[in-house]
Amino acid sequence: MEIIRLCVISKGAEAIIFKELWYGIMVVRKVRIPKKYRSPMLDLVLRRQRTSLEAKLLIEAKSLGVPVPTVFEVDLDNTYILMEFIEGMRLRDFIPKMPLDERIKSFTQVGNSVGRLHAHGIVHGDLTTSNMILTSSGNVYLIDFGLGMFSSELEDRGVDIHLMLRALESTHAAYVEECFKAFLKGYESVMGVKETRKILNKVKEIRSRGRYVSERRVR
Repeated sequence: MEIIRLCVISKGAEAIIFKELWYGIMVVRKVRIPKKYRSPMLDLVLRRQRTSLEAKLLIEAKSLGVPVPTVFEVDLDNTYILMEFIEGMRLRDFIPKMPLDERIKSFTQVGNSVGRLHAHGIVHGDLTTSNMILTSSGNVYLIDFGLGMFSSELEDRGVDIHLMLRALESTHAAYVEECFKAFLKGYESVMGVKETRKILNKVKEIRSRGRYVSERRVR
């Protein structure tokens, strides 16, 4: 048998992710699932669009030298992407166990990868350490571009960086300063000092909006 389904890696509101053996290669099949509250025709159109966009983002990111899974197959009728399975640990789970120099190295690499994406008009859309896989060779792969988009807007880039910082603050409070500093070093190496400063100013603005909303809710 050419395809053997091994297990469900995760099941979310948007998609089910399977681990499979595909012609002897370990792969991930991401299948976008129907939403019952939408009309079937509209639902299929939207799932096809998101599947197509995510595949394009992954392929473009790969061409830029960003560590992402290789796309093997895209089926818009069945709304799935078949891609490389990345063997490793989620960065989220490994951060507390890493020596300082390894954390710095990993987040500098992540910053460089995100800088490459932003420099070429790609926004990840869900930059958290749960969507980063650390391999045994020390490479950090970015996964799950399901909320990504093609955009060079300052706002969209700022939201990406804001999500990265917020993820560190909420999950890795003890390591925020060193990890984010390393991230910015890698990011700036691609984007340059001037552009990085502009984006960080936008991040501050986005974060101030969040505080304002939270304060209003408390009142």
